[in-house]
Amino acid sequence: MAKDSKANVVAENRKARFHYEIIDTLEAGLVLTGTEVKSLRQGKATIAESYATEEGGEIWLINSFVPEYLQANRFNHEPKRRRKLLVHKTQRNRLAGAVQRDGMTLVPLKIYFNDRGMAKLELAVARGKNAPDKREAIKERDWNRQKQRLMKDASRA
Repeated sequence: MAKDSKANVVAENRKARFHYEIIDTLEAGLVLTGTEVKSLRQGKATIAESYATEEGGEIWLINSFVPEYLQANRFNHEPKRRRKLLVHKTQRNRLAGAVQRDGMTLVPLKIYFNDRGMAKLELAVARGKNAPDKREAIKERDWNRQKQRLMKDASRA
């Protein structure tokens, strides 16, 4: 996954790392219709409020928004439909176990196109942060910004 560039990232859940403590990540394929792929290539998808769940032995992406493809007229897709995720059986069992046993959440981090042009989803096993953890993250982020400014000013002098 280190090879993917910023150019092929379609949608990113930027708030996920603030609201959740990321335990593990994995790459999953998406079952999409043709108009969804064309719409994704235009870069208009949103996964900020979406999540994944295990139902009936399958992993589903819920509440993700892929807008309709304008040139598709009556053959268009439902923008907020549930999308099936393609993962190996061992990964699926590990994810389902983490959600049921440990109370974890499956959070999508980003949708991107890999080197072969296939739409992929980076899925994270995460635990929700509470308010003190979020405040600590804000303090750390502010301190890092201030430290960068000080280093920049020191190098100029």
